Amino acid sequence: MTRPAYDAWAAYRRLQLLVDVEVARDLEKESGLSMPDYEVLSAVAELASTQMCVRVGGLAARLQWAHGRLSRQLGRMEGRGLIARESCELDGRGDDVLLTEAGRRTYEEATPAHLASIDRHFGRALSAGQLAALVDIEQAVSAARLP
Repeated sequence: MTRPAYDAWAAYRRLQLLVDVEVARDLEKESGLSMPDYEVLSAVAELASTQMCVRVGGLAARLQWAHGRLSRQLGRMEGRGLIARESCELDGRGDDVLLTEAGRRTYEEATPAHLASIDRHFGRALSAGQLAALVDIEQAVSAARLP
């Protein structure tokens, strides 16, 4: 690894940790949701808008989480009434994940404050050119992972 690549990697990790801590702290304070709670609610809401069933396996792939981690998170969220799991009606294999009314309302109420936190701790600190460069960087790294 070259020194510039390592320095960029280290800067990326510091930035990610710094912003993640602040945004997670704000999310918990404003909505009572943990970052994993919000990530699951967001992914289920987004996937449900484009497909009939949100399968646990597809959700795990979307979040890039291990199946066991997601199952434990879903269990906690189900216990709090944010999501429900039902057997898939299409083929009977596996479970679908559904937002409950309380989960949808919680997600919708948390989102404006969450976006404001991202803007406050990240977006406002960068110029439009820096933000665009970061998007370009993510796209280049993602494209390099494709087969």
